[in-house]
Amino acid sequence: MKKILVANRGEIALRIMRSAKEMGIATVAVYSEADREMPFVQYADEAVCIGPAPSNQSYLVADKIIAAAKQTGADGIHPGYGFLSENAAFSQLVQDAGLTFIGPSPSSIETMGSKLAAKQAAQQFGVPMVPGTETPLRDLAEAREVVKRTGFPILIKASAGGGGKGMRVVNQESELEEQIGLAKSEAKNAFGDDSVFIEKYVGSPRHIEIQLLGDKHGNYVYLFERECSIQRRHQKLIEEAPSSCLTPAIREAMGKCAVDVARACDYYGAGTVEFLVDEQLNFYFLEMNTRLQVEHPVTEMITGLDLVKEQIHIARGEKLSFTQADLTINGHAIELRICAEDPANNFLPDTGRLETYIRPQGNNVRVDDGYEQGMDIPIYYDPMISKLIAWGQTREEARERLIRAINEYRVKGIRTTLPFGKWALQQPAFINGQFDTNFIGTYFTPQSLRAENTEAAKAAAVLAVQLWQKSAAVQQPIPQPSNWKLRRSLR
Repeated sequence: MKKILVANRGEIALRIMRSAKEMGIATVAVYSEADREMPFVQYADEAVCIGPAPSNQSYLVADKIIAAAKQTGADGIHPGYGFLSENAAFSQLVQDAGLTFIGPSPSSIETMGSKLAAKQAAQQFGVPMVPGTETPLRDLAEAREVVKRTGFPILIKASAGGGGKGMRVVNQESELEEQIGLAKSEAKNAFGDDSVFIEKYVGSPRHIEIQLLGDKHGNYVYLFERECSIQRRHQKLIEEAPSSCLTPAIREAMGKCAVDVARACDYYGAGTVEFLVDEQLNFYFLEMNTRLQVEHPVTEMITGLDLVKEQIHIARGEKLSFTQADLTINGHAIELRICAEDPANNFLPDTGRLETYIRPQGNNVRVDDGYEQGMDIPIYYDPMISKLIAWGQTREEARERLIRAINEYRVKGIRTTLPFGKWALQQPAFINGQFDTNFIGTYFTPQSLRAENTEAAKAAAVLAVQLWQKSAAVQQPIPQPSNWKLRRSLR
């Protein structure tokens, strides 16, 4: 594999290209008309415009991407995450075109792309499941029978779902019919499939996922866990590795279950198995993501591995170069997603120009981003601007380092999740590691940020007065003219 086309944009496209170049592999960018000046386009060895700004006319058009790969002589296609990364038909088209898809097989993507099919596959290996239905819900009568076994509350979920779409919590029978209808309608609109199923609602779970790798020779390893419980609208904002709540025994049990899920669909490549973990640390299979995850950097920072390079090695047909016994957890890493959103307004997306954009620096601070100062944030794509990651020998050191990096990150022109991240990292529940997926709903209000801003402004004002008083008390010498300035003026 000498040349890779990256079928994505922004920070993940740039991140993939950097690893490819370190391996001596040339890169090809595909871009929409809105992304013509983006850093990932400038960084690539070659770039091909594939259409107008809307993703359904560019990044989601498989034929245009494959045509660009053939035009530039690319050997493989890396899908990144989002867009076509978990599209089994796209994976098959890539293979049919004689190219290498840097990801799992079409059959693995298809199996794990259906939550119900994934549950059925995982059950073959005895992986723990949340009580509920194992097939698509037929009608209201069946739903009522299921509820008799599970009790309320329940969660209605779209089989083809993701990102919180097609999900409804039902607390009593009088809501059942309406919520099923709403979930089916949303699922149909979002995924073209209105199949839904029922699970017992786990009220205060932690969302913990296991990163794994599998090669084409049947070898598997798990790269420990990531804690992803701090979410808004079922989408993650802060992730860390390892989790603060797992014991070594539970970590090992979850890791083995994740590998079993991968075996159940003959998986190869990088994948993530997600679990719900209750207050007693019982864990239940949630779903499998058949791609690189947004939060993969925290795993890289505690293992020392480059997951993109591993994906490429596996796609080439190479065996894993290490075993489970070779892997250990080194320190702690925490990631904050920097999104163009207004935390004080229900995290609604914000658009505008990055009037100021200065990245933090320093030891063990990583910024994965795809924008530069002066660029506009387009309305067509996901609002994530960057990912800010900090590593420390301990969780506390990583937390303090991330707060320092947030303070150094300068973004003006748009609202972002930076203030929320700083607020969250300073909450006692986060510091103590005692939180779940209800963290934002339980602790966060817009007033939290306003109060913090007010205190910061007061502190700055007090400091300014103190500095002025100190300078006024010291008699300043009369400044002498600068010979250098004088010479400059005579030229």
